Amino acid sequence: MNAADNALLATGVLPDFSRITPSLVAPAIDTVLADNRHAIADLLALLQPRGEIAPSWSSLALQLEELDNRLDNAWAPVGHLNGVTNTPEWRDAYEQALPKLTAYSTELGQNRALFEAYQQAAESDEYARLDEARRKVIANALRDFRLSGVSLEGADKHRFGELRQRLAELTTTFSNRVLDATQGWRKHVTAVADLRGIPANAVLMYRQAAQSRDIEGYVITLDAPSYLPAMQYGEDRELRRELYTAYATRASDQGPNAGQWDNSQLMVDILNARQELARLLGFNDYAELSLATKMAGSCDEVLGFLHDLAAKAKPLAQREYAELKEFAAKELGLADLQAWDVPFASEKLRLARYALSQEELRPYFPAAKVIDGLFAVVDKLFGAQFVPASDLSVWHPDVQAFRLQRNGQTLALCYLDLYAREGKRGGAWMDNCRSRRLRADGTLQLPAAFLICNFTPPGATTPSLLTHDEVTTLFHEFGHGLHHMLTQVDTAPVAGINGVAWDAVELPSQFLENWCWEPDAVPLISSHYETGAPLPRDLLDKMLAAKNFQAGLFMMRQLEFSLFDFILHRRPQIEDAATVQAVLDSVRSEVAVYPQPAFNRFQHSFSHIFAGGYAAGYYSYKWAEVLSADAFAAFEEEGIFNRDTGRRFLHEILERGGAREPMDMFIAFRGRKPSVDALLRHTGVAAV
Repeated sequence: MNAADNALLATGVLPDFSRITPSLVAPAIDTVLADNRHAIADLLALLQPRGEIAPSWSSLALQLEELDNRLDNAWAPVGHLNGVTNTPEWRDAYEQALPKLTAYSTELGQNRALFEAYQQAAESDEYARLDEARRKVIANALRDFRLSGVSLEGADKHRFGELRQRLAELTTTFSNRVLDATQGWRKHVTAVADLRGIPANAVLMYRQAAQSRDIEGYVITLDAPSYLPAMQYGEDRELRRELYTAYATRASDQGPNAGQWDNSQLMVDILNARQELARLLGFNDYAELSLATKMAGSCDEVLGFLHDLAAKAKPLAQREYAELKEFAAKELGLADLQAWDVPFASEKLRLARYALSQEELRPYFPAAKVIDGLFAVVDKLFGAQFVPASDLSVWHPDVQAFRLQRNGQTLALCYLDLYAREGKRGGAWMDNCRSRRLRADGTLQLPAAFLICNFTPPGATTPSLLTHDEVTTLFHEFGHGLHHMLTQVDTAPVAGINGVAWDAVELPSQFLENWCWEPDAVPLISSHYETGAPLPRDLLDKMLAAKNFQAGLFMMRQLEFSLFDFILHRRPQIEDAATVQAVLDSVRSEVAVYPQPAFNRFQHSFSHIFAGGYAAGYYSYKWAEVLSADAFAAFEEEGIFNRDTGRRFLHEILERGGAREPMDMFIAFRGRKPSVDALLRHTGVAAV
């Protein structure tokens, strides 16, 4: 195939998804990698010490950025489509290309001549004259060369490359098995009486799921929009137990599909490969290696932070669980409260205490209204508007595209893919489609973002109606999107979300969640889908009163995940899956407030750390939550729609991307270092 005919190599502003097929992946990636290797060899031949020109920003870093950008623009839609249209063809194309990319990345990171050229650039007279972003790019590049094993020789260098390749394969397989296990089980219900208590809209969804499979009755799957209503509202305890068992044992040696997509050995292999890789680079363990690119200064600092939060939050969580047990025994006849009863009993307690359920709120949060309100919040805070972009190519009819503009000028573009469907990876995430950068020819490449959720799709006669929890999820992912789209940095490696320390990257996302709760903002994002009536004040008051319902239990659960992840990545050797379980059991003995059944294998589907970017970094959620709560406190003090405060957050945080150290950016916005007080106050922990 001629390269000009390959849509992945097109030089257009955005991908043409109507022309992108799995068959294009291999020729596109092969072409770009070959071109890049030739260009790098030619570049190094020109540079000192024996070349014709000295390493400088324009002769070195800008040239590498051009090459990286072409590769990123070809690969971004591939990784994206593998996640949102995970057909066998897309999975195969992705997996065939991944080893080639990993080998190229390792080769580039271990290129001693390129490393020395960057060192010369950092020592040159020009370096001091560069702006902050460009100096950060060069500093990050030198750090990343070291973390890529540029100093390794001989067998160690070869082994490092093997480990990188192996980890890419292992983590992809882990993710695929979780997806296969999630979609490989379903509950077929023939009698509607077994669905008593479950909201009508969920029952209709189950009915449609059965019809789509050409079977009678109802089908419940393990996708979140299907699974959660049954767990929260289903009065059939045996049904809840069966669903919980299937969900909590996905991709493991337990449960109804035991061993079929078992990630037991994969976890062991991933962890041991990471530890070996870390030791090759001179670190004691992978946790230390992880912190080399993060805001936190040491492993002791991270563990001290987590243990301190746990000590503060545990008394509240214990009180909340004691109240739940008492309520379940007295009001629900559940004297032996089990893990599969907790969501159900919690929802009943919420209803009894606040006379409010998520389902009661759902009619007031139609997806279209929420999106319009979200855009209004962004405009009020940051003076930017989203305009529909129906001319852009998309990968599914449900996907919406928008241009982000200010004063009629386009700043960025984004895609919204909101609804769950077959073959789409679960969860919610934001990803990079294009990075902002000033090209060598002086033209500007605008940033573009993918924003993905898995909400209940519209029905035949009703729009998609969101729970308030789902509204919060949308705002969270949009916070990431704004961080990427509103950047004013013109060099891709530190523009938008690029180059941001992982334990600070959640700051804008968690920050934006706050507007889902503000009485002055809620009217913007809510109205009854049938009547257009605003959310009644009594429901809003109940929603706000219930905001911190079981906040202690939620915090302890997050701290459990964080401690398990970090401690696991400090172990020098993992003997087997039982060792992983032992670490989790030890953490639970310290922080868990209620027991999990022995068959629970949560870790086998913990994709954040075994297949995502959160290995030895899950603590980042809580770390960044301190930053986001303290940042929002400035708006509480000055007005939640105070344009000056919004402009300051825009200029000091969102626009700067990864061009400055996150602590420096926070201090520039807040006027001081962050304090944990706002987080403790917002979550109700401070009141205990």
